[in-house]
Amino acid sequence: MSKTAKTAETIENVEFPSFDASKATDQIRAFAEKGVEQSKEAYAKLKTGAEETQKVLESTYETAKTVSSDVSLKAIAALRANAEASFSYLEALVGAKTLSEVVELQTAFLRKRVEMTVEQAKEFQTVATKAVEDVSKPVKSAFEKAMKDAKVA
Repeated sequence: MSKTAKTAETIENVEFPSFDASKATDQIRAFAEKGVEQSKEAYAKLKTGAEETQKVLESTYETAKTVSSDVSLKAIAALRANAEASFSYLEALVGAKTLSEVVELQTAFLRKRVEMTVEQAKEFQTVATKAVEDVSKPVKSAFEKAMKDAKVA
């Protein structure tokens, strides 16, 4: 037997499966419907995530605005206290009659300035620490919720 005869005989013995177009259409429709459903679910999750992010950002912005007002007020109060202390010192210095009185005023003024500076630094540290905690709280909560949701999914 020649090769062409074997090939022809093999071709005749091969059975090709029949193609049913209605089954293929149903499968394509089911695949498309599943894709649309998955797209809707993904969109819903994305929309929910975007809305939650917007709420967190709004909350963070409002908190930052409030905190910056607190810090500004604290800075203005410190500047006012420093200016008043300096003017009081100058008034006392103008009224000094002896060199020893000037030295005594200068020493007392410097000591008071150092104490005020330390106290103001503590107050600013307290306000800044509270500010960082308040501003980062919504972001931290949202991150923890997202991580919890990711673990569940």
